[in-house]
Amino acid sequence: MSLVTMDKPVCIIDTDSDGKLCVQQSALQILEQIQQPVVVVAVVGLYRTGKSYLMNRLAGKQTGFALGSTIESKTKGIWMWCVPHPTKEGTTLVLLDTEGLGDVDKGDPKHDTNIFCLAVLLSSTLVYNSRGTIDNKAVMELQYVTELTECIKVKSSDEDADESSEFVKFFPSFIWAVRDFTLELKIDDEDVTEDEYLEFALKLKHGISKNVKDYNFPRECIQTYFPSRKCFTFPFPTAPENMSRLGSLDSADISSKFLKVSDHFCKFVFDDSSVKRLKDGYTVTGRVLGHLAKTYVDTISSGAVPCLENAVIAMAMIENEAAVKEGLQDSFPLKMKDVSSEHQNLSNTATQAFMKRSFRDTDGNYLKSLEENIRKLFDGYLCQNEQASKRKCEGLLSSLSAPIMEKLEQGFYAKPGGYDLFCKDLEDIGKKYNSQSNKEVKAEEVLEEFLKQKSVDSKAILQADKKLTEKEKKIKEEQEKAVLLEQEVKAKEEKQRQLEEKMEAERQSNEERMRQMKEKMDEEIRLQREEDERAMDSKLREQADLLEKGFKEKADLMRKENEEFKRRSAEAETNRAKEFAATIENANRRHEETMTMMMQNNREQMMAIMQMNKERPSLLPCCIS
Repeated sequence: MSLVTMDKPVCIIDTDSDGKLCVQQSALQILEQIQQPVVVVAVVGLYRTGKSYLMNRLAGKQTGFALGSTIESKTKGIWMWCVPHPTKEGTTLVLLDTEGLGDVDKGDPKHDTNIFCLAVLLSSTLVYNSRGTIDNKAVMELQYVTELTECIKVKSSDEDADESSEFVKFFPSFIWAVRDFTLELKIDDEDVTEDEYLEFALKLKHGISKNVKDYNFPRECIQTYFPSRKCFTFPFPTAPENMSRLGSLDSADISSKFLKVSDHFCKFVFDDSSVKRLKDGYTVTGRVLGHLAKTYVDTISSGAVPCLENAVIAMAMIENEAAVKEGLQDSFPLKMKDVSSEHQNLSNTATQAFMKRSFRDTDGNYLKSLEENIRKLFDGYLCQNEQASKRKCEGLLSSLSAPIMEKLEQGFYAKPGGYDLFCKDLEDIGKKYNSQSNKEVKAEEVLEEFLKQKSVDSKAILQADKKLTEKEKKIKEEQEKAVLLEQEVKAKEEKQRQLEEKMEAERQSNEERMRQMKEKMDEEIRLQREEDERAMDSKLREQADLLEKGFKEKADLMRKENEEFKRRSAEAETNRAKEFAATIENANRRHEETMTMMMQNNREQMMAIMQMNKERPSLLPCCIS
């Protein structure tokens, strides 16, 4: 896994000269290097409320994100700081410090909403920072949550269906951090926890008047979109620039309490934050986070509404294409031994790399591409292997035949009995070659070609040998033809064995590929089911809470929504299982087609060998063997 160390934050989302949001390439390059899963913590809130200081503490630093002591918003756009996660080994903590909301100097009224939406879309934990208490004013200041359904779409269809119930699958956990909190945590003189205080502040009011609706609406949105929500209160100012407000308290005591509360907050966030995931439970790495950020920002800048489903599909295309390349890139070292088992190992490695990175390959096209590329590259690998084997065997024969070539040039065999001498030398070459060629894949074929070439010299020597009668010469010719045919059969039999080894390697590779695919699909369905169960649990709790607080009509409506959600989830799981089954079926069909072609080649070679064996004459062996 790639470890990326940043000594300071960088801007990831800024505003260009036209006032549109844009992604900084330098930040994307940093994220591209992070192959670990990421925990993404974003902080939002009104400007000049000390958000940046909290983020510095989460990064384990005193400085980094820009701090200010004026009424001007210091942070512009969204800034990013990637550090190793202090408690979750093997993960990277990505901190996003956002531009303060409500700055009067901003020209675009939608700018704040866009910044808030991006923080929601990119984070796995969203920290909302405010000061004082969680009263109606504080809730109303979180107005951006009421605009989420207008600014974010779940599905790409144009239907006007209410998608708010689907947001729970995508949205981050929510922490309301209350700075300068001076109240006692009591309700009706009973001690309460911070989370109970938050739920009390979000409690709905009965009534049908317009004011009550205005009061309830933002609270309903928070409850619906962020079912996983918690509260953390700071009993005194926690930013250095606000220390003067504590008056004459001992500075050492202030510093001690200051650090203690900050450290407690960091632990609170780290414990509550999980790895960022997409729909169906796909784990987000730094690289994927960078692609998501660019997709969302480009969509917003174009004037369109970010669509979660489209972003996932676009991400799947990018990752699956990269998965095919990664699987192939890491899989084909040019080794010269055990070709068939190497094919199996390389295919397994490529498939494993692909399965690890790919997701939502619903129609199996990327898996098909992987198979085709593995086969294509392996054929190229076989070709290189055969060429290298041929060069090695030809070099060996050239070396072994050097003495006989010299004798031919000197006319050594042009004498009575020369043919038998030539055959004896040729036989010695054959024996030495067979012992030294180490059963190279082209050994028999190269020897066949060599013997054919030398048969020209052999015929000339035979005809010139005056020691032999014409009848003896005829017999020698037939014997030599038999030997050449026998060597041709050996070459074809060697090809036949290689084809059978390749077929067996392909069969085993396909079995392993199917096993890995099923494992991957089972895991995806399990994650999807867990995601749906978490969403359903939160909805049932919300329904029970509404019923308990007397909102029977809303509870009944919620019950119907839950039933519909459950039906859609079951339908989605069934469809996913069908897609997986079709993918496996198609992969097996492609494998069967490949095997059929190989078997046809196998049959043709077998028939050719059988025919040659029929034609081979039963004569005494010649000098060449």
